Amino acid sequence: MKYRKRPVVIEAIEFEYSEEGINRLKEFCGDALGTVRKERHPNAKGEAEIVTLEDGIHLKAKHIATEGDFIIKGVQGEFYPCKPDIFWATYEKA
Repeated sequence: MKYRKRPVVIEAIEFEYSEEGINRLKEFCGDALGTVRKERHPNAKGEAEIVTLEDGIHLKAKHIATEGDFIIKGVQGEFYPCKPDIFWATYEKA
């Protein structure tokens, strides 16, 4: 079987590892945002833990978003990261 994604407008934010970018991410994700960090290596990308609904009501499953990923707010208010190439192949600005 084949299925088509229903047209739906989503909210999303691009993860930018800067003081302002992290503050925007905190405001967007609220309690779903876990640890945000960046290794000391000069070429390292920032990482953010995003709590997902994958394990149901326990809310302990985490995905790691890296700088440049989009964080999407799903239809149930859940959050999850998405790589930029997949995001732009799936979504367009509304």
